[in-house]
Amino acid sequence: MAATEPEPPPPTRRPTTVRSRAKDHSPWNWLLFVPIVVPLIPVLFNGDSPRVFGFPRFYWLQLAYILLGVATTTLVYQMTKKRGDH
Repeated sequence: MAATEPEPPPPTRRPTTVRSRAKDHSPWNWLLFVPIVVPLIPVLFNGDSPRVFGFPRFYWLQLAYILLGVATTTLVYQMTKKRGDH
């Protein structure tokens, strides 16, 4: 009968500390309200002119709001990401 080798002890784990981004209270996060509030202002899109490539203001402003949201989100992300964390 062959002798069985003893099982190695399980690896010990260090307690990991997880930093949640939900607890990030950076003032930069307030900028995320800009792309939410700006499209809610009716005076900005309540009109026909100026036209851009033949499109009335309402339609090309929808694309501008998307670009505003992307730019704002990118800026807030870059300013709040933790340096050195991957």
